[in-house]
Amino acid sequence: MSAERGTTVRDGSTVRHSALRSSLGLIVGKAAQTGAGFAFWVVAARATSDREVGLTMAAVAAVMICTQLAVLGAGSAVIVAVGRGEPPARVLDAAFAIVGVAGTVLALGYLVLQSAVTPDTASLSVLFWLTFLVAAVTGTLVIVLDQALVALGRGSSASLRYALGGGVSLGAAALVSWGAHGASADVLMACWTLGTTVACVVGAVQLRRLVGYRPRLSLRPARGRPLLAVGLPYQLLTLTERAPGLVLPLLLAHMVAPEAAAYWYPAWMMAWAAYSAPMLMGIVQFSEGVRDPARLVSTTWASLRWSLVVGGLAAAVLVLLAHPLLSLLGERYADASAGALRWLAAGLVPYAVLQAYNAVCRALGRYTEAIVVGVMLGVALCAAALWTADRGPSAMALAWLVVLSIGAAAVGLRLVAVLRRLRKDAR
Repeated sequence: MSAERGTTVRDGSTVRHSALRSSLGLIVGKAAQTGAGFAFWVVAARATSDREVGLTMAAVAAVMICTQLAVLGAGSAVIVAVGRGEPPARVLDAAFAIVGVAGTVLALGYLVLQSAVTPDTASLSVLFWLTFLVAAVTGTLVIVLDQALVALGRGSSASLRYALGGGVSLGAAALVSWGAHGASADVLMACWTLGTTVACVVGAVQLRRLVGYRPRLSLRPARGRPLLAVGLPYQLLTLTERAPGLVLPLLLAHMVAPEAAAYWYPAWMMAWAAYSAPMLMGIVQFSEGVRDPARLVSTTWASLRWSLVVGGLAAAVLVLLAHPLLSLLGERYADASAGALRWLAAGLVPYAVLQAYNAVCRALGRYTEAIVVGVMLGVALCAAALWTADRGPSAMALAWLVVLSIGAAAVGLRLVAVLRRLRKDAR
């Protein structure tokens, strides 16, 4: 299949992997990224003070917020467009151009706002500005790369790029720790950004080698408008899923104390390793639902089962080894956050139900319903966690789990009703 001016993508159907293989490949890749990320914070915690670690964690959370905003639903739009048989190259050219510009604008906007509202040493550093900007742009591109390769049936390629990216950031942090104790937040941020950049470059090479894509980036309105029209509703739904976990470290760092963010974030990051299983299964479930709507019901139940199996194993490990794992950061982290990690790990089951429901809503185009539910749940999660922040991370995590479980019970009933109706209509 070819597009204009030499931009070529081989027919994705000739190289498609199974939905399960794509899902497991994504999960392995995210596990490698999370493992390297945890090791990165272990090294960082031993290389500098809690304050600098907290500031760096808040900055990383801010980058992730920027990437989630900047993607503008482009990844979901690629999944929909490719699933409907549109030429992948033309869609990818527009998607990468849009998110590259959006990532740059949002990162600069955040940096200006932060310097004006809460100036500190890190936010005024030229190195911090540069690395934050690069991290936001490359991080946004990686999100689209992930979903583009899922749409083309090659989601399993994620394992290599995330392993390489995570290894590079960890190696850079280890060199900094070995060379100078007391590293500043901007130096740690530079190490983290290096890994994101490597993952982006490797992903671009994979996209070319696996499916023959050669970019010809385009910001033509005729290409961009349809992409945004499809993607923005899906992106709003994605934000309701991601925003609570990303916003809370920022709120803690600026409304409570940087130390509060430092103790909360490692527990959340490790729990997210388990949560990634249903999240990534949901992406593949959505892609398969668009490509083959007749199998949406069976795909949903299969994805939910695998989410609970794979994610449940990860959650069980976290519950059993919470204290030893966090003690790698230091005993103060283990004492403060082990209980929080156990409560957050228990949230795997309600989170899997929520992801299955959202994936069905995406595939059916029922995003308004899911967005309303997601906004209400996200506000309740952050409010409950902040309300209990003065009692420590464990109380915050318990409040988070209670709210998430109530929300999952409600959407679970709705999910069953929708799937029953689909099965009845199919008959």
